[in-house]
Amino acid sequence: MPPGRVAVLADSDTRWKWGASVARQLAPEHALDAYFLSSRSTPTERQLAEIGIVPDTRRETPAAGLVDDAELADADLVVLAVAGGTVLALVHSLGRAWADREHRPVTVSGYVGVVYEKMVDGLLTRAGTDLVLANSGHDHRRFRSVFESVDVDPDSVVECALPFLSGAPYRPSADRPFTVTFAVQPSVPKDRPSRLGLLERAAAHARLHPERLVLVKLRSLPGEQTTHVEADPYQHLVDSLAAPAPANLQLAYGNMGDVLDRTDLLVTVSSTAALESMHRRIPTAILTDFGVREAHGNHYFVHSGCLASWDDIDAGTLPQPDPEWAAAQGIGKSDPYAAARARVAALRAAGPLPPLRPYYTAQSAGIYLGTILRHNGFDEEGRPLPAPLGTAGTGRMKKAVRRVARRGAKKLYRVGHQRLAPALRRWGAV
Repeated sequence: MPPGRVAVLADSDTRWKWGASVARQLAPEHALDAYFLSSRSTPTERQLAEIGIVPDTRRETPAAGLVDDAELADADLVVLAVAGGTVLALVHSLGRAWADREHRPVTVSGYVGVVYEKMVDGLLTRAGTDLVLANSGHDHRRFRSVFESVDVDPDSVVECALPFLSGAPYRPSADRPFTVTFAVQPSVPKDRPSRLGLLERAAAHARLHPERLVLVKLRSLPGEQTTHVEADPYQHLVDSLAAPAPANLQLAYGNMGDVLDRTDLLVTVSSTAALESMHRRIPTAILTDFGVREAHGNHYFVHSGCLASWDDIDAGTLPQPDPEWAAAQGIGKSDPYAAARARVAALRAAGPLPPLRPYYTAQSAGIYLGTILRHNGFDEEGRPLPAPLGTAGTGRMKKAVRRVARRGAKKLYRVGHQRLAPALRRWGAV
């Protein structure tokens, strides 16, 4: 009997990390096939190497290219590690493409990190997959309640945990300097002054504690894209510090797990790296310098006991999460994917799977569904839309064209602002 196969559909480095980790948890012996959806944030080779999970096969494709992919249809599991709207478009379109097949894959969806906003919005676009993974008991109860209220099978929601909560428990070491790791985020906070302000505080902490090493853990190299757009990368902001960066403030790339291996205090606004750190019992500080706000996501950690400012960190605080809160977030579970594996086995044992049926249909939300389908390259029947004239080429070619166009627009703006506008003002004054 040939080995089983699990396909992971991913559109960014973060979602590949989640989807591939889920695949390893659900079916560790299966071959792993990667389908990277062509998009702004399609992961680069460096980003994939940093994550460290190597697929057996890989390809890049637009979402609409999946409906006629025979190898995808023959897979045992398909993990949809993509945005909620893309999950909806694929469940709608693949459901129709696979409707007459005796075999179809078990489909799995979920969330890459903590769910602190747009919970109902994201959940209902994922409804219709065979499993919707909830990263904690708290999410499990919330998700089931929503599904019960809108007549979606609540048993499709399965409690697990973030799949990358792993690694050795924290042990202080005298063989290295005490290491503070600031885990940055691409879009939290968004504006340049706030991001520069956080970097200034990290540099100030390094100056105040020259015996410590302060790492600024970066998500990507300049020019690389992540799930969220990063307008002002920290590696660029270093040159804007009020004073030169101290020698013990260093930029760090690499796998988060490897960085946590040498971390004594993790500092972040609201990154899921906080949960990885807490799982390993590393002291973890959730920054409050710009407030505890839904817009920043740090409100999720209100009951954790880990809220702290840079002033607190300067004074030596080493927060540890409240045990009851941590348990409710799925932290510390010994085998969090046992229930999900059992659900997959039960679905397979029950015989042929029923057709995929998304919550949103042409009858219940035709305008919304139609917009999402078109955005993902499908017509209302779930077939690929014809490519408009003049749009042929790869996603990277399109991005290159857009970069050239933006540079040209900026040059025109500079010419108009620096030369033409002053001339017009002089002429108007005559």
